[in-house]
Amino acid sequence: MDIALFQPDIPQNTGTILRMGACLDVAVHIIEPAGFPFSIKALRRSGMDYVDHVQIHRHADWVAFEQWRQAAGRRAILLTTKASRPYTDLIYRKDDILICGQESKGAPQFVHQSCADRVLIPLQAKMRSLNVAIAASMVLGEALRQTDGFPALPDGAAGEHRL
Repeated sequence: MDIALFQPDIPQNTGTILRMGACLDVAVHIIEPAGFPFSIKALRRSGMDYVDHVQIHRHADWVAFEQWRQAAGRRAILLTTKASRPYTDLIYRKDDILICGQESKGAPQFVHQSCADRVLIPLQAKMRSLNVAIAASMVLGEALRQTDGFPALPDGAAGEHRL
């Protein structure tokens, strides 16, 4: 399971998703251009000590990402408020890539068209959307639950969970 961020424009959300990727052993793809200067050096300088524990894959643009994804034979699932299928209704596969659009604009139509499926998180009426990092964590949690993809607990750690 991987997460891909399409042209992320809020560095704090990207940092949160990178931390989640490190903690859950999930690779994160950054589809550029980002709306902020993105570099491993800058992440380290900002105190992002998790950066050394997450697999980060950078793609110059959507075309480069799509070429990589198709060559790898990976299915793309878009998280979007424009879907009609709740994220809990999809059957996930271990090699899925969960794609999040820009925080400010979502994903353009060409991204929607490239994805095998689109899912949404049901919200109360009149609520626009969740923060992208929260949405990614909810959908990733369900996908990892379905695919038994969470990291194994250390021996003897059953019942001793940490947040």
